[in-house]
Amino acid sequence: MRKYWRSFTDAILRNFPTTGKVKDDHEKHQRQQHESNVTSSDENIDRGNWASKREYMLSMIGYAVGLGNVWRFPYLAYKNGGGAFLIPYFIMLAVAGIPMFFLESSFGQFCSQGPINVWRSLPIFQGVGVAMVAVSVLMAIYYNVIIAYSLYYLFASFQFPLPWSDCFDWSNTNCSLTPREVCNITTAASWSEPILTGNMTLWENHTCPEKDIISIPIQSPSEQYWDLVTLQRSSGLDETGPVVWHLALCLLLGWLLVAAALYKGIQSSGKVVYFTATFPYVVLLILLIRGLTLEGARDGIEFYIGSKSNLTKLAESEVWRDAATQIFYTLSLAGGGVTALSSYNKFHNNVFKDALTVCLTNCGTSVLAGFTIFSILGHMAHVSGKPVSEVALSGFGLAFIAYPDALSKLPISPLWSILFFFMLLTLGLDTQFAGVEVISTCLVDAFPKTLKSKRPIISVGTCSILFLLGLPCVTQAGIYWVILMDQFGTGFVLLITALLELIGVFYIYGGNRFIKDIEMMIGTRHSIFWLWWRACWFFISPAIITMILVWSWLTFRPPSYGTVQYPAWGVALGWCMITFCLLWIPLVAVWKIFHAQGNPWKRLCAVCSPVEGWGPYLDVHRGERYADGGQVDGKNSVQLPDNVYYISNDQTHL
Repeated sequence: MRKYWRSFTDAILRNFPTTGKVKDDHEKHQRQQHESNVTSSDENIDRGNWASKREYMLSMIGYAVGLGNVWRFPYLAYKNGGGAFLIPYFIMLAVAGIPMFFLESSFGQFCSQGPINVWRSLPIFQGVGVAMVAVSVLMAIYYNVIIAYSLYYLFASFQFPLPWSDCFDWSNTNCSLTPREVCNITTAASWSEPILTGNMTLWENHTCPEKDIISIPIQSPSEQYWDLVTLQRSSGLDETGPVVWHLALCLLLGWLLVAAALYKGIQSSGKVVYFTATFPYVVLLILLIRGLTLEGARDGIEFYIGSKSNLTKLAESEVWRDAATQIFYTLSLAGGGVTALSSYNKFHNNVFKDALTVCLTNCGTSVLAGFTIFSILGHMAHVSGKPVSEVALSGFGLAFIAYPDALSKLPISPLWSILFFFMLLTLGLDTQFAGVEVISTCLVDAFPKTLKSKRPIISVGTCSILFLLGLPCVTQAGIYWVILMDQFGTGFVLLITALLELIGVFYIYGGNRFIKDIEMMIGTRHSIFWLWWRACWFFISPAIITMILVWSWLTFRPPSYGTVQYPAWGVALGWCMITFCLLWIPLVAVWKIFHAQGNPWKRLCAVCSPVEGWGPYLDVHRGERYADGGQVDGKNSVQLPDNVYYISNDQTHL
């Protein structure tokens, strides 16, 4: 009886105007139907789905939460006003991060295709998808080198004492456990030779005035270990040097772990993330509890986000730029990974709720990591007698110099070191899984009949090729290559592809059409719900990305590593990386237009319209809007001679 009553009420609501509460109840009823419509008809047997919703969510969280949450966000927070930085950070999350994440995950889930084939909706922009894959290749090459660093330090942490806890006698570097200071002899010429004792310089019965104390640059034991043992670093990019074999073996092990996890695609990686996506949170909590019990931890926390917060920093444009940039990169937007992972979702999955959950979890992890990092750095500053600002670093300096140095000063230091580097390893692997999955997904989508049954071969072959391409990054000049690829291979390219993604979907494909596509998956939503997303997708997010792009261009500086400057040919090579990634966008556009038929206007219209067969992957989900390849939104399409479909000019745009 309930079934017939529901059919009867639906018929009434369809034939009479729905206003007020009745309309709201009807929309709520429709939404509940969509949310509960994950049945056997939702299974994509041909292409495959996630085994469970948990595997998808853990994979997405693992992809979004990466090394940047641990080694970059805490540094940006303390540099940009402490707790005050959270204001622009979460504003940028709301107006740029979540809208972009929602867009990319909806795009992939709707058509069940990777970042290249989703542009069957707009063939002229298919080069944007190719550019995303090119970026994923570059990122996969150097990101696994960072995993290799983490593996090497993990193995080294099983020694007691830790090998970077003291200086090496055989080294000629200026290494010391304590700061070295001398007195300015021009103002103390009549005094005898200085005697160095810790961070105080004494001259017999005289004390050097504070204004005359000069610090001598020294190298800490952890920095010495990083340069001389781990990297065996050369003097610059010009001096390549031989392969550092312990790093090469760690790189090989890293790729073996990735290949094993991706051997069967999401069917195998979905099981691995149960551990790799959750273990970092266990370690962060353990290290946080340990850090808060240390002397000096309060100073570190205050420096990070406490009473020293500086609201006046909000008036500086650079703070907002840093917040937007961190949100953009920490969510791994415009790299194809979000689209690739969501393409394996069931069609009626609530992609909006998932996007919101992943984004908030990612940013919450960044804040938690900041407390963990600065509680222990505060203790390190207390022990060494330095201000926290002098021990707070970012990137490689934090992960492989400052933090290991702090851990070496703790009781049972190997235990904390093992936990920390195992956490870095799992954070890196989760992100790497998605990066390589982008490449594999696009290959299988391009040749589904040929490669569908050869997924293990695709995964192993891809990892093998990327391992060989990464060998220059484990030479004595390897760190210079890693930084070069990190700075040039991602920044500008990701910003440009994100901007084109917004322009293509909402200004050419059609914002109203895309919203209707989403409602086919998650059910009808009230117009007020879409008001915010329209504002972000059409105006706010493009404006913010343009601002970051222009600012990055105006403030661009050639890369450097410490005091080592890159040669001109190295900088030129970096621009070649950018060109290699972005060149696909105009090349594919020209190729598509060239192979279309008709006069120039018809060619342009053809490549700016969905191709035949665009829409949901399974016929059961296509509905009336995508009932056949020649109809979209119930409007007839014009079939051109080359079977490219041109949607009539009366299609709905915002």
